[in-house]
Amino acid sequence: MNDLLLQVVLAVIPAILAITLHEAAHGYAALALGDDTARLAGRLSLNPLRHVDRTGTILLPGFLLIAQLITIHRVEFMFGWAKPVPIGAWKFRNPRGGMAIVAAAGPLANFFLAWLAALALFLVPGDPVGVAGIVQQLLVNFILFNLVLGLFNLLPIPPLDGGRIVVGILPEALAMRWARMERAGILIVLLGVFLLPTMAREFGYNFDPFRQALGAVLPWALRMVLFLSGHAIDGGTDGSFV
Repeated sequence: MNDLLLQVVLAVIPAILAITLHEAAHGYAALALGDDTARLAGRLSLNPLRHVDRTGTILLPGFLLIAQLITIHRVEFMFGWAKPVPIGAWKFRNPRGGMAIVAAAGPLANFFLAWLAALALFLVPGDPVGVAGIVQQLLVNFILFNLVLGLFNLLPIPPLDGGRIVVGILPEALAMRWARMERAGILIVLLGVFLLPTMAREFGYNFDPFRQALGAVLPWALRMVLFLSGHAIDGGTDGSFV
């Protein structure tokens, strides 16, 4: 029971911090570009409670956490989102360009946080046991969750950050068409990431494009973060470090 509780804590804390700081980064980027909407709404905060979304921050991550602990007895994948930070794009000198910059701030913050956590690993003993081992696992989970969150949000589907970046750089006519996808964007994501892969497995098919893409990109991203933070990387493909 104690081990199960520890696994929950080691998964939940990094997830909450990564999502909270991701959303705060959007608000601070908007403020830097002249939009104080998030500040006036009280959303320029590092308090996770200010960014909680009932479905994306509590229900879905909770379901994934419990389902994995019951079935495979460990946490391999977490997904969720926070309440979007309000942005007043009309306050930007270039609304589309400003929104693209604000959107990019979230994933960039996640990648920066992953790098900081990799640096913090140097403060943990090389062969950690007890509390030091828990701290190392917490940092590793924080690195992985930030990388997954940042990479996922770069998918070019509105309302994900990648979709809004695409809207900001496409010619106006194409950008308007792409922006209309936002109405069905979350449905597309949920179908492609969760529902269709689950149904495909039930019928014996291996259709999971997001996990397959993530499986290809995540090891490279992890190795890059570890390399940039000064860790010695082994010759494998899983991002292991020594």
